This record gives sequence, C-alpha cells and structure tokens, in this order.
Amino acid sequence: MPLYQDQTLKIYNSLSGKKEIFKPINEGHIGMYVCGPTVYSNVHLGNCRTFMSFDMIFRYLKHLEYKVRYVRNITDAGHLENDADEGEDKIAKKARLEQLEPMEVVQRYTVDFHQISEKFNMLPPSIEPTATGHIIEQIEIIKDIISKGFAYAINGSVYFDVVKFNENHNYGKLSGRKLEDMIANTRALSAQDEKKNPQDFALWKKAEPQHIMRWPSPWGDGFPGWHLECTAMSTKYLGENFDIHGGGMDLKFPHHECEIAQAEASTGCTPVNYWLHANMLTLNGRKMSKSTDNNLFPYEIFTGDNSILSKAYTPAVVRFFMMQAHYTSILDLSDDALLASEKGYFKLMEAMEAVNNLPVAANSGFDVLGWKQSCYDAMNDDFNSPILIAQLFDAVKHINLIKEGKEQISETDKTILKQTLEAFVFDVLGLEAKNTVNDNSDKLTGVVNLLIELRNEARLNKDFATSDKIRDQLLAMDIQLKDGKDGTSFSLQ
Repeated sequence: MPLYQDQTLKIYNSLSGKKEIFKPINEGHIGMYVCGPTVYSNVHLGNCRTFMSFDMIFRYLKHLEYKVRYVRNITDAGHLENDADEGEDKIAKKARLEQLEPMEVVQRYTVDFHQISEKFNMLPPSIEPTATGHIIEQIEIIKDIISKGFAYAINGSVYFDVVKFNENHNYGKLSGRKLEDMIANTRALSAQDEKKNPQDFALWKKAEPQHIMRWPSPWGDGFPGWHLECTAMSTKYLGENFDIHGGGMDLKFPHHECEIAQAEASTGCTPVNYWLHANMLTLNGRKMSKSTDNNLFPYEIFTGDNSILSKAYTPAVVRFFMMQAHYTSILDLSDDALLASEKGYFKLMEAMEAVNNLPVAANSGFDVLGWKQSCYDAMNDDFNSPILIAQLFDAVKHINLIKEGKEQISETDKTILKQTLEAFVFDVLGLEAKNTVNDNSDKLTGVVNLLIELRNEARLNKDFATSDKIRDQLLAMDIQLKDGKDGTSFSLQ
C-alpha cells in the first residue's frame, strides 16, 4: 500500500485562502507546475529560495509514493522589463548590452541556473520546457481565445479583453482584487494606447523593427506575452486541469491571475486546483536590491567573496537555513542567522553519524514510533519544514542521552530511528551529509588531528599554556575538542 494512503496532507491554497485536504485529480498521480526563471542574469538568491521550497515539496510528494510529473519552465523570451506589456525584452536587452545573440544569453544563464540548482541539491524537474520551444502552442491558444470573444487584435498585437471576460468570470479571484477597483485606480489611457482597457494584457506583441526576438504569426511578426507562455506549457504537459501550480508570492498578480483568465477563456474550466506561493527572502532586514548594494548571489556565499558575510558557507548550510522557515513566511538572511544554521546543521549531522553506533537494549525509553508520526504530522501540515526540523532536534536530544547511557533504545527502534532520520533529512529536506558537502573535510580533519597531537605533547610536557591555547583557539573557530577515556576527538559547532 502506498505511503500516501496512511497520511492526510493539508495544503494552504492561495485560491481559497485556507488549508485544504489534498486530493489529486487522479489517485496516486500528481501534476505540478512551477514558474521557472527568466534567464537573463545569474539566478538570484530569492529565486533560489522559491525553487528550493518547491523542491522540498516535490521531494515530500515523492516520499509519500505519489507519481509526480513536475514541470518547471525556462522563460527565454517575452518577459518585458517591469513585468509590463511595454518596454524591452529582458533577454534582448542583455544581448544588446553585451553584444551577444539572445540565445547566447539564454544558454549562459540557463547553465548557471542548473549549476546552482545542483549545488543546492535540487532535483531536476520531470520536464523543463522553454517558452521559445512552444510558440506554435501559444499561437493556437490565442486563436482559440479570439474565437471565443475574449481577445482582440489591433495593429499586429493581441490583447486579452479583461472587462469582457469579467462579465461571466471573476478576474481577480486569486489575488483578491476587484476589477472595478482596478479600473477606478488606473489613470486615463493616453490617446496612443491601443488597449480597450488599462487592465487588458498582451497575448501577442507586435515586434518593432529593432526587436531582435520575433516569430511569424497570423497577426504579423511578433512575440508572445509572458503570461501566455506558462498557460501553454502547463496545459500541454499536465492537461487543462491539474493539481498544483506554484511560484513566488510576487507572481500572484498579475502573472498567475492572467494565467487563470487565459485558461478559463480558452478551455472553459479552472486550470489548477491548488495554488501555492512561496514568500520572499530579505537580507539584513531589507529587500534585496542591486541598486542599494544589499544583494547576494549564491556563488558569493559559497566563496565568501562578499562584503556582507563574515565567512563562506556551504550550499548544504544555506539550504538548511532556508528550510528553517515555512515556505509561506518571509525569511531574513544575515550572517548571524547563517552562523546559527551552520552550528545546527553540524549538530544534526553528528547525531546522524552517531545513530549507527548507539548501544541497544531490550526496551526503549524513547517513543520512536510516536516521534516518527510527529515528523509526518509536520510535513502533512502544509509542508511545515521548521516544525519538522524541531522534531529532528528532539531526536538529536534523545540520541545524545542514549550515547551518554541516560536512556535506552531497542534494536528495532534504532533501525526505525535511523531510517526515519535519513528519509526526512536527506530525501525530504534535501540536505547532504557533512562529508559530501565540504571538499576540504579530509584536510580539515588532518590539520585538527595534528593540532591534537601537538596539544597532547604539550600536556605531557606540562606546558598547559600551549595546551589551553590550542584548545581555546580551535573553539574560537567553532571546533570543539572533547577529551575522553579513548583519547581526544573534535566536533564542529
């Protein structure tokens, strides 16, 4: 029997504004679409948080033994500056500034995105379609929407008629906005604007002579609207109605709102049953921004090459930090927060290693089965990773008590404990074991063991000043020496 039949998963649905029991359209199968990156620059840390959140969700659904088709797109055309219907294409602008072909820009930053994703131990999606690879599908959807009276062509462009659509539908139901209020708060259109209403959005834009990314269409040479791309790719691979659509909170309006309108206008049915939105990442209490120099790229954290943090941090530590906040909460990144996460990460990994050598007894003083279900309860409550981590550290406490002989565990419970820890730490949270994330771990061990030998020699020679200096300076670098009957060992704090 698949594991999902034993668990009741609840998901916060942005569409209803409440937690709902998750029921897939087809038993045992899940279709999930997540809006991927626009590949015109190195991937931002805030975007990484969003993709990491949905990676964790993907992992847990797979752990529950669902068959998941996870589709995450690459936007390589049509995303204009300021998420608007006017202005320059972000990729074309980068290509112009760097005197490159647009697809050179796309290739460079798609590779960067994949490399960073791999460092953060994100699983690849089942399908990773590109916007430019689905121009034909987008044109067909536009033709369909026009034929049903919800879009109009003018001067080589095509716009979605929001007012017409809203006569029998609810434009704004995802973001909680009312069309009347939007219209009232919009300035009068200039005489040059070709839209019927300010809220109408582009399905297809006419390419001006200087626009280098262009495709032929029934309305002339042009390029697709940003919102339409996701509708075309999600419905192609997941069907007209699928289970989960995710993305950053900033995409709820207008991007996701427009996706719903396009799909309903085209197919007549609501496209998605559960909308999930990940919240933003701030830096030192402020919004990340390149203009104010309050910004970090992932590789700057890994190398320590920045003026904001005191040291470099491994991808596993950064991922652990990200998992310590619920995906719907704002998370603030700071040096202190990363230092605390690093200590917690190493403490968790030490306990994971210690499980193998725990002494066993006839009975257990630790309710392992109850603890195991508490881990599932945390994840079943809208993928509550911080509560899961709290449960994992409850297990760490018991592991340390068992090591010290203050508590007992049976052979059977030890096996369950080990398997459950590995499932949630590695498979669900996507953390990597300590010895796999630091290329210098062997060198570090060698250096510390050498210092331990020097300290032992100093103690034998009654040179306690040197002995204490070695111990204290290692501790200042978060390396704690532990003297025991079998000699001296060390741990990273």
